[in-house]
Amino acid sequence: MTTFCRFLLGVVFSFGCSTGSLAGKVYSQSNNQGPQVPCLFIFGDSLVDNGNNNDILTLARADYGPYGIDFPQGATGRFTNGRTFVDILAQLLGFPNYILPYARARGRALLQGANYASGASGIRDETGNNLGDHMSMNRQVDSFASTVQQLNRYFKGDGNALGNYLSKCIFYSGLGSNDYLNNYFMSDYYSTSSEYTPRTYAASLIEDYTKQLTELYKLGARKVVVTGVGQIGCIPYQLARYDGNGSRCNEEINNAIALFNTGLKRLVDRFNKGQLPGAKFIYLDSFQSSQDLVLNAKTYGFEVVDEGCCGVGKNNGQITCLPLQMPCDDRQKYLFWDAFHPTEAANILLAKKAYISKSKSHAYPINIQQLAML
Repeated sequence: MTTFCRFLLGVVFSFGCSTGSLAGKVYSQSNNQGPQVPCLFIFGDSLVDNGNNNDILTLARADYGPYGIDFPQGATGRFTNGRTFVDILAQLLGFPNYILPYARARGRALLQGANYASGASGIRDETGNNLGDHMSMNRQVDSFASTVQQLNRYFKGDGNALGNYLSKCIFYSGLGSNDYLNNYFMSDYYSTSSEYTPRTYAASLIEDYTKQLTELYKLGARKVVVTGVGQIGCIPYQLARYDGNGSRCNEEINNAIALFNTGLKRLVDRFNKGQLPGAKFIYLDSFQSSQDLVLNAKTYGFEVVDEGCCGVGKNNGQITCLPLQMPCDDRQKYLFWDAFHPTEAANILLAKKAYISKSKSHAYPINIQQLAML
């Protein structure tokens, strides 16, 4: 058994990885008692999309191999080799099954939640248009509104009962990356960088996001997890584009997203201090968490932190993973699966931090396990 597996086994959960694969199941300590919350609703982009983009006209899709090479069902539309962050989170919360993509969730299955995330999507509606169709955050919120109407039938029209049910569920929302990568810093396609400074753009995103999260609150969300944007100036795509040696991060992007992350954390404070009565929001510092994986790579078992396991060109980051391409052999040693997305190994660590970390530098002001217990 590898050092990496022993590290994970000794901290929180166990799974089958003695063969070098991380495709085994993750079990929360209370898994035998059933889910800790009745449902999990997920909003976001390709970091947590699990198949909503499969049947739409877009370049942002992952329903082909070698995506899903370590996932039991193969290429399902997940933008990684195995499980996503929210797949692992669902298992840590004790759910017996993965949360279904909204595109396939029907009937009573919606009582367990749904995943509305869509690759290339952002807070702004036009974000990601360069890649084709997608479900922006506004469209995802509209889809959840439709879900609430469908769920109402199972509560016989009793809005109070439905509201009480939803108030116990966890809502996860992770957006913003594409608003920078596939909008602000793509000046050949978008005009936002000439219309906004980095500070005013971040403020505009927070203003729009405030309205979207408030709408989720009006629809019943009370336990809400929002995640900041990770260190996207250091992903293989940026390393390949920005520096001739493929080793220097694009700090212009990192500095810009730091403004957004600071604004998002302040928004969480405002929501928790009475702006949305009865709600509890927590902020996941994805920038800090992803930076920690790089700085302490050897501790976590990573040997390659600046290249994709699958891709083309410098850092395997100039073109993303192509159909039927052969990925790296030892995927648990790679931080990145492709030019943009983490491996399952990284997702396991990031989800664990968000779920049980006592450090407010990862989950603020409480962790997800504590949120579930409220």
